Amino acid sequence: MPIILAIESSCDETSVAICDNGKITANVIANQTIHENYGGVIPELASRVHQQNIVPAVQQALEIAGVDKKQLDGVAFTQGPGLLGSLLVGVSFAKSFALALDLPLISVNHMQAHILAHFIDDPKPKFPFLCLTVSGGHTQIVLVKDYFDMEIVGETLDDAAGEAFDKTAKILNLPYPGGPLIDKYAKEGNPTAYQFPVPQIQGLNYSFSGFKTAILYFVRDSVKENPAFVEENLADICASVQHSIVNILLNKLKKAAKEYHCNQIAIAGGVSANSGLRNTLLSLQDTLGWEVFIPKFEYCTDNAAMIAIAGYQKFLQNDFVGQEVSPMARMNF
Repeated sequence: MPIILAIESSCDETSVAICDNGKITANVIANQTIHENYGGVIPELASRVHQQNIVPAVQQALEIAGVDKKQLDGVAFTQGPGLLGSLLVGVSFAKSFALALDLPLISVNHMQAHILAHFIDDPKPKFPFLCLTVSGGHTQIVLVKDYFDMEIVGETLDDAAGEAFDKTAKILNLPYPGGPLIDKYAKEGNPTAYQFPVPQIQGLNYSFSGFKTAILYFVRDSVKENPAFVEENLADICASVQHSIVNILLNKLKKAAKEYHCNQIAIAGGVSANSGLRNTLLSLQDTLGWEVFIPKFEYCTDNAAMIAIAGYQKFLQNDFVGQEVSPMARMNF
């Protein structure tokens, strides 16, 4: 009955979780508000705040779980992908903590962990299943054959869906982080008020660079005709953009489900918190005969609970790493 302490520090959240025999008993997330002043994450500032947050976060997680550090059986951590300076803080702490307590180290791939977040709570998907993983830096369709047997069958060739949301928010002068605000305003708008081009990419891959440019030109030209265009039509713009992105994502997912004869469908990553994506996916259950799995909101964005559940599965397989392990800004499955 292993008890795993897990650390996530890939971007701007310092998170620590405890997994007790496959159950998450603590999941502490320390958010960084300093980046709001700059309209995006500043890597150097992120790593410095991680240094300030990590010890208190570990202490808090242990207290919430009611666990003494001497009861731990392993330390899991995000090795990558992510911001190198941020990863370095988490990896260094995990290595030191494990060394001091003579505990095994478990390295976790951040993107795999997003998918394995589905195994935190019931209901759980059955293997094999398809997972649409969408975040600020990644857009992937993954065929999940087993816990750590995953194949990327489609991915973005350039920008991710999360970047399309963030760029749109910046164009509309919405404060950072803009993705949740687009979701908020979209609920009040008409999703078919404006039409945007659909990228014509072969196979199961995506592209959002041209889509972002189309939004930029649309807003620029509309503001030339009416300087108050954005303020007067903000809800409709957000609803139309969100509707377009969701359709682009799900059209490829439908194609993948048909190609791989799979009706077990999941989503993961920060953008999976988007209500438009969640609701549209749920609406497809009956029409397409899918069984849909959507993680709780707290397991969509970066969190250590998903690192903990991945670390737990690796512990059961005796999949450990040594003290020579180092963080990786880019990391394949």
